[in-house]
Amino acid sequence: MQPTEPISLWQRLSASGPLAQRSLRGATHSVGLAALADGTSLAAPLDALRGASVLLLTREQLPTALALIELDGIARRLVICPLDVRPEHLPAIVETAEIDIVVGDRDIGAGRFVACRAEVAARHRPRRGGERTEWVLTTSGTTGTPKLVVHTLCTLSSAMAGPDPLGAGAVWSTFYDMRRYGGLQIFLRALLGGGSMVLSSAAEPVGDFLVRAGADGVTHISGTPSHWRRALMSPQAGLIAPRYVRLSGEIADQAILDNLRAAFPQADVAHAFASTEAGVGFSVGDGLAGFPAGYIGRTGDVELRVAGGSLRIKSSGNALGYLGGVSFPRDESGFVDTGDMVERHDGRYHFVGRRGGIINIGGQKVHPEEIEAVLNGHPAVRMSRVTARRNPITGAVVVADVVTASDAPPDALKNAILDHCRGALPRHKVPATIRLVPALDLGAAGKLARHA
Repeated sequence: MQPTEPISLWQRLSASGPLAQRSLRGATHSVGLAALADGTSLAAPLDALRGASVLLLTREQLPTALALIELDGIARRLVICPLDVRPEHLPAIVETAEIDIVVGDRDIGAGRFVACRAEVAARHRPRRGGERTEWVLTTSGTTGTPKLVVHTLCTLSSAMAGPDPLGAGAVWSTFYDMRRYGGLQIFLRALLGGGSMVLSSAAEPVGDFLVRAGADGVTHISGTPSHWRRALMSPQAGLIAPRYVRLSGEIADQAILDNLRAAFPQADVAHAFASTEAGVGFSVGDGLAGFPAGYIGRTGDVELRVAGGSLRIKSSGNALGYLGGVSFPRDESGFVDTGDMVERHDGRYHFVGRRGGIINIGGQKVHPEEIEAVLNGHPAVRMSRVTARRNPITGAVVVADVVTASDAPPDALKNAILDHCRGALPRHKVPATIRLVPALDLGAAGKLARHA
C-alpha cells in the first residue's frame, strides 16, 4: 500500500545514507549525489515543471537519471523513453501520455522543451515535493507503438523495503539501459541501498564497459544471461571482481550459472524473475536453474501461482496498468499473467519459454529456450539461438545458430554438438541444422534478438 503522503526519490535518497562519497558515473561524465542538494541538471526552475506530464528523452542515461531524482514528487507523470524507441512512435506516446513538456537533449516539437544536462549547475529554486508522480515505462520487443506501463516509485521499489543487506557503500552497475525496467531496478537498488552506480552506454563496446566498470570498482553488477554470455567471451571480463552477480530478463540455464561461478568464484550469483508489468517475483541464489516449488504461494508481499502453465504474480510491485485504455494482463483474482511458461520437475519449476514463442514441429510444441539450454551446455558452445525454418512435411524444423570457442574443424564440431543434443532431447527437438556464427545480436533490452 502506498503511503498517505508521497515520499519522493530525493527524500528517500537523502535518507539512505551520506551523499558525499556517492555518485552516478556515465561514460563521459560523473555527478556526485551531494551536488544535487543545491544544484540542478535542468535548464528551468523545478516549479515550472510542477504537475506536468513530462517525456524524458536523452541519448545518454545519466541526464535521465538526474532528471528522475529531481522530478519525482514534482511532475505528475514521468515517461521514461529508452534510446531505441522509434521516432515515428513518439507522436503516439506524446498523445497517449498527454505530454506537456519534453525534458532532454533534443526538441521534438511536442509542447515545451527543457534541456537536461549530464552536469549539475546552481539551483534555480528550493525543491518542494508533494506530487504523487507516475513513472511510465515503455514495453520492448514489439513492432508497433510500445505500450506505456504505469508504475510509481512505491511499486518500483516494493522489493527494496528496509535496509539492503547487499549494499551500503556498494558500487552497482548493469549492462541494462536504466530506462527499462531491469536497469531501473538496479538504479533504484543502488540509490536506495546507499550505494553509487556506474551507467552503461549504448555506444560503448562491451570490452570498454568492462574496463570502466573495473576501474570504478564495481562490486554489484547485473545483466541478462545474453549480456553475461557476451561479457564472458570478452578478455576484459577478468578486469571486474564483483561480490554480487545478478541475472534477469531471460531464462538462466545451468551453463551460464556455472560459467559465472567459475569466472567470479568470490561472488554470490543470483538469478531473479521480474517483468515490467508484474514487478519483481523472486531471486534464486542456490546456484541452480529454475526455482524451488516452495516459492509458489505467498512469501511476504509476493504471491505466486501457476495457471495454464504460466507464472502469475500478485504483489505491491505490480504495475498499475497501461495508459491509453489498453487491456492489462491481470486475471480475475488480481494476478498478473507474465506469459512465461514453467514446468515442474522433481520439486523445482523450470522456465521453458514464452507463451508466444512456441515452434510447431509436425503438431508438437517446441520452446526454443529449452533447446538453447541444451546447446549452451556443450563445452564448446558460448551462445546459441534457436529458430524455425519452414518445412513442407512437418511445417517447420529447428535451426540453431551457435557461437563457439573451439578450433575444431567445423563439420566435426557440428556433429559433436548434434550428438550432444540427441543425447538430451526428443528427436523432434534436435536441430535439423547447426550454423556456426561469429556472434549473435541482442535487442535493446539485452535479450537475444530472435528475429535478427
